[in-house]
Amino acid sequence: MNRAVHLFLSAAVALALAVVAATATEWPAKPVRVIVPVAAGGAADFIGRVFAASLAATLGQPFVVENRVGAGGLTGTESVARSEPDGYTLMVSGMSFHVLAPALSRNPGFHPVRDFTHIAYFGGTPMILVAHPSLGIKSFQELSALADGRNGAIDYVSPGTGTVGNIVAEVLANDAKLKLQHVPYKGGGAAILDLVAGHVKVGCMTLSTTLEHIRAGGLVPIAVSSPHRVSDLPQVPTFAELGYPDLVLTSWFALSGPANLPEAIVEPLNHAVNDSMTKDDVRSKLQKEAVLTKPMTPEEFTRFVESEVNKWTPVVNALMVTK
Repeated sequence: MNRAVHLFLSAAVALALAVVAATATEWPAKPVRVIVPVAAGGAADFIGRVFAASLAATLGQPFVVENRVGAGGLTGTESVARSEPDGYTLMVSGMSFHVLAPALSRNPGFHPVRDFTHIAYFGGTPMILVAHPSLGIKSFQELSALADGRNGAIDYVSPGTGTVGNIVAEVLANDAKLKLQHVPYKGGGAAILDLVAGHVKVGCMTLSTTLEHIRAGGLVPIAVSSPHRVSDLPQVPTFAELGYPDLVLTSWFALSGPANLPEAIVEPLNHAVNDSMTKDDVRSKLQKEAVLTKPMTPEEFTRFVESEVNKWTPVVNALMVTK
């Protein structure tokens, strides 16, 4: 190797090391965008804002939540996959955006694992089937009997096509031979408003989105997707108790970014998210909304996403064949 080439390569390596060192010491040097790929007002938005505020306090820069809506979460999710891996564009990832919506799409525009750096797990909330009081039912058996006696299907609302609420309701309708017709919305906030107003009589939503309205008597809880009955609603049976053991799941949310984020960015973020879970203000906000947190390393969280993709993609594919 001649001297000129050697000097050029040495300079290139030195420059690369300098960039890494600068990233480690300077990030974040400006506000960080956190994309929520659904409308404001639902569980993803709420949980994302709680952690964004905590991250801002810990890391010294604003973490600005931006709702980017479209295609059941695919639009915002794809935009993050295509962004620069500089740590200034992150997203609230989740089961809907990285597992279910891609499984429902022939061309989602991204791979849910390879095209992302999965940084930290936030937490999960069970799904709950609810009814408006005007429907006059208080149990799954009564809902089933009402559906059987109607000429047409009962409309139900969810935060959108491909969301966890949509898939849970469709699996339930298929397995229980329940006549339900999906009315998709662009996020849980809009869906819950029409549900509480009685414009749609049945909904399958996150417990965090509905709990306040259940407590106030604005919604009637029918069944929940947790493995055991939840302490806030001990009278409400699980789907497993009703004979549907496949419907044991939570709608989980997390922090992710584009692929190839430097470790110097990933590690501080992961530690900051996990530390947030120990803060009294964060814990109280999340517990009030029935959100169960769990600290994970980036490696553990990535394996978790892979396992969810492998578990639910065949379920979604089979469900689409039967419809």
